[in-house]
Amino acid sequence: MAQDATVPKLNFGYWLDKAIEWGQATTLESQKDVCLHLPQLQEFLHQLYETIKHSGSTVAIQQFPLIGQLLGRLCWNPFVVGYDESQKTLMWCLCCLYSSEPQNAVELKANSWIRSLLCHLLSSSKWESNEAETSTLISALGYTSADYYCHLVKNMVVSFVTELRENQFNGLNIQGSISASRVNAVSIFCVPLITLPDLTPLLEALLLYHGGSSKEILCSEFLEAVNDALLKKKISLPESAVFSLWLRHLPSLEKATLHLLDQLFSIQLNSLEEVACVMKDSLLPQAASHPAIFRIVYEIFKNVLMETDGTSGVTTTIQVFTQLFLQAHQNENKQRKFPLKAYFPYRHQPLVRGLARRPFELPTTYWSQHLKHISDMLKALVEDTNVSSLTDLFEIWFLVACFGEWLDVAAEQLLKAAVEPDAVLWLLAFYYCPVNENQQRTQTMVEAQAVYSHLRMLFSCTDLSLKDLAAAIHKITGIEQCWNQRLTTHLLTNFLLFSPGGHKIAQECIYQITKTTDTSKEVYNLIIRTAYRFNHSAEENQRTVKLLNELLQNLTSKV
Repeated sequence: MAQDATVPKLNFGYWLDKAIEWGQATTLESQKDVCLHLPQLQEFLHQLYETIKHSGSTVAIQQFPLIGQLLGRLCWNPFVVGYDESQKTLMWCLCCLYSSEPQNAVELKANSWIRSLLCHLLSSSKWESNEAETSTLISALGYTSADYYCHLVKNMVVSFVTELRENQFNGLNIQGSISASRVNAVSIFCVPLITLPDLTPLLEALLLYHGGSSKEILCSEFLEAVNDALLKKKISLPESAVFSLWLRHLPSLEKATLHLLDQLFSIQLNSLEEVACVMKDSLLPQAASHPAIFRIVYEIFKNVLMETDGTSGVTTTIQVFTQLFLQAHQNENKQRKFPLKAYFPYRHQPLVRGLARRPFELPTTYWSQHLKHISDMLKALVEDTNVSSLTDLFEIWFLVACFGEWLDVAAEQLLKAAVEPDAVLWLLAFYYCPVNENQQRTQTMVEAQAVYSHLRMLFSCTDLSLKDLAAAIHKITGIEQCWNQRLTTHLLTNFLLFSPGGHKIAQECIYQITKTTDTSKEVYNLIIRTAYRFNHSAEENQRTVKLLNELLQNLTSKV
């Protein structure tokens, strides 16, 4: 057999004959012959790969009609696969034969066959169960089976990653770049192996690789599999790779956003710190620093808000997300930071900038003036004759809802500070009643002013009873509930939290107004937002913090 060791460089027929002769190397003679020819075979496979790597699957098969038979036979020979870089070269050759856009049943069948071979090459369980010779070979090499396959996988991954990174910025050099079909084939090969820890560097390299193609070169099954594994915490990838995944595959971003909302609404979270923690863990607030991701996420939020009729739980969730987004945006490198206009391109920019200023960024003495500024801009915008449709009005309302932190500050400042009540009340009235059809908002303003005046008069009283608040309570719990039931709830809850006499009757009063589930959720979300704001501000009031915690404990069972 030794005399055959020297052969022509690309003698395809010679190596096909050898592959048929060797079979799966089950005899001692065939095993010896395989070992004698392994260096030359590896050289042949490398040259074969260099010949077909830029030609495409159709041309490659036309040039070598029996290439599938040759590669298929070699893939099932454990001595060939176990030698040096032969396994890697076999896999690259198979990737070159893969049709990224199969045109007929034959190509579909060929793709399926290639996938099965690729999976087989990294499936140690199949080899160990069916090939006793493999164990012998591994033992002879001085490895345990686990070590051997671990080394194979690591070497393959390192090789793939190196080539992808070397070609990342070589898109203009056509001869030196990786073809889109090859990258597509590698992504398919990764699908059944997504959760393999050693594959993580390759997943990252693929997600960050774009090449010179305007079309998506990674297969959708790969992108979906990676996203599913991320959501189920089966794998962990760097933020840059996750963001790249969501930027290049819209369904994955949509699924990640809905998964986050489902998480938040399906479990009992006792504080907004816990909500913020779940959000940060999802990476979506950080990813939203990219305007394209931000706009998609907020479009989903908007749809959920419409489907739930603007329930306080959903708006609270959106407000916390917005605060985390602003935090991530402020922490961005100045050279990479996008202006706010990139996130809200069709909105009134002075209003966006005003709402985006966090309360803690301003002295508390300036809050009242800032609230009036926001209210004046908003009122001018809403009363603009160009804002005629309900869609336009909803877009403005949604912008205010996203930055709802200022609404809570508004309700607090109305009672605690010297403010222009009409401007601040109008801001709250617009939020709770954005549509002025049949003078609804006008009526809301009239009733809100009456409630406000009554509460403001009682604010300094230290000795209060429920009778003193009967009128406000009736507006919330009465049969003929007023237009501004939610606004009255907001004002009354803040009165109880911040007035000296309100602390004493807070528990009893809130028990009275939270007999219905909807009102319980409303009050719960108001209190949980206030607690979150207190925990993230320099303002300290131990009595209020203690009361907030007590109220949250009592309300948790109701929501």
